[in-house]
Amino acid sequence: MKDSKDLKDLKDSKDFKDSRRIKKKVNNLKNNKQKMSRTNFDQLLEAGCHFGHLRRKWNPAMAPYIFMERNGIHIIDLHKTVVKIDEAAEALKQIAKSGKKILFVSTKKQAKDIIAEKATSIGMPYVTERWPGGMLTNFPTIRKAVKKMANIDKLMADGTFSNLSKRELLQITRQRAKLEKNLGSIADLTRLPSALFVVDVLKENIAVREANRLGIPVFAMVDTNSDPNDIDFVIPANDDAKDSIEVVLNACCQAIAEGLEERKAEKADEKAAAEQAEEVAEKPRRTRRARKDEAPAAPKEAEAPKEEAAAAEEAPAAE
Repeated sequence: MKDSKDLKDLKDSKDFKDSRRIKKKVNNLKNNKQKMSRTNFDQLLEAGCHFGHLRRKWNPAMAPYIFMERNGIHIIDLHKTVVKIDEAAEALKQIAKSGKKILFVSTKKQAKDIIAEKATSIGMPYVTERWPGGMLTNFPTIRKAVKKMANIDKLMADGTFSNLSKRELLQITRQRAKLEKNLGSIADLTRLPSALFVVDVLKENIAVREANRLGIPVFAMVDTNSDPNDIDFVIPANDDAKDSIEVVLNACCQAIAEGLEERKAEKADEKAAAEQAEEVAEKPRRTRRARKDEAPAAPKEAEAPKEEAAAAEEAPAAE
């Protein structure tokens, strides 16, 4: 009874209530942080993500993402864009966390440099030159071309090409430069990517069709003149402005980087847990070994008093 009374007094005390209130506030802050969007309306508006194409060029399938029309140009609903960016970023984070590759694709002038920079920063493959037809559906052939490039590098390094004529060496060098330009960015892609991130699905329609055929999920920035039906994760936004592309890619690449960091942390935890388990398993073995080592020593200690007693008995007999 006394214990229950003390507990009641503790719960009614001011310090206890204050601590509970603080804990509640901390939990609320954590939940709000989790719910926070990776981008916001003002940021997207400033980058020009809301500008669509002319009304006469629009695709009716994009109607749900269009807010209004002004001066013959469609305006994209940025509230929907914010939601879609968060959805896509979360999905990309999970793919990166599972250790799979995401292929970034954009051959248009405005996006080339941004795609190359962002993809390189997170260690993902990308295509910014011409899309090689059959790159996904005929992947083994593309891998052969990449291996050929690696073989040329190897032969150049060991001095095999030093015996060739200038003409032959020039031809091989040109071939190597062409392969590097088109396939250099996917040299580390040893298997099919788990997802495709595309900027301008109208221009990269071959890449989208190949991904759909193989069941690879497609993440894409889709403008008002494009068809979103073949895209798994639609991000309605202006795909022609450099700032717009950069804002969307920043949010997505940040999510991928988070996924990779979480994967590293999980691996480190698993390694530590395995080492700990091994140590726990090793402890009984050490104890058993120690006991075995001590066991032979015990009889010797027991024999010593017997020998002393025998010596004592012999001494009076000699007298």
